[in-house]
Amino acid sequence: MIRSRSLPLLALVVVPATWRWPLPALLAWTSAWALFVALGHAGWPAGGVLVPPMLASVALAWPQHGWWRRIVVVAGFPLSALLAAPDLGVPHWAWLAALAPLALLYPLRAWSDAPWFPTPHDGLAGLERIVAPAPEHVLDAGCGLGHGLAALRRLWPRARIEGVECSWPLAWCARWRCRWARVCRADMWRISWAALDVVYLFQRPESMAQAWAKANAEMRPGRWLVSLEFAVPGVAPTARVQGADRRDVWVYRLGPPSAAAPQAAARGSTVGGAGR
Repeated sequence: MIRSRSLPLLALVVVPATWRWPLPALLAWTSAWALFVALGHAGWPAGGVLVPPMLASVALAWPQHGWWRRIVVVAGFPLSALLAAPDLGVPHWAWLAALAPLALLYPLRAWSDAPWFPTPHDGLAGLERIVAPAPEHVLDAGCGLGHGLAALRRLWPRARIEGVECSWPLAWCARWRCRWARVCRADMWRISWAALDVVYLFQRPESMAQAWAKANAEMRPGRWLVSLEFAVPGVAPTARVQGADRRDVWVYRLGPPSAAAPQAAARGSTVGGAGR
């Protein structure tokens, strides 16, 4: 029999946070259900049998990066258990159908990137004082519903603003909402950034090293990589801006590959406060 006291240690070993998402969530949900079934066969009371799987879900969620991933891991078992409750008359397989809209909204290859979180209305305010001269060609990489596109347009109304989004429902909505922008459905990692003056991202911490490598490989020196909330690990920013909602905007000006980091460090500055 599995002892619930060993679950936190088991969680750290079986579902490491470095595994490709959404595998940790799938393994966590499976583990919680396996424990639930095992305790039920062992004769646990109906009320108490739910507690250890819930505790296991919390333990399995803790190593994950980001609060949204932790919520997904924790919520999977109780939501599916609720849908599978006999009193509701819902078949046990019905909770799997809830994954269909999510799979439609986010193709599996996009699950390793960030989920949809909109750029705040004035989240990029002040960026126009750092990026000079005003850019002519700007990309929102992973534009979602277009909130980032609108924020970029408020900064540079004369710029050519484009968005790329892997999810076709989100890309369609962004295209409809931001008819002044060019929005394409594509993988942001497979399109070229060579002609761009600014690439803006609101991704996740694990994406930033890849974004920095792509920007240095494809963009011209003097161009800009901008990230809301998440910094490039190990690289000093050219500047850090805080928008109206006090979220950090990390700004990187590209230089020759061998000198990009020292140049950023030499020009480093902070705008809008000392950070969170």
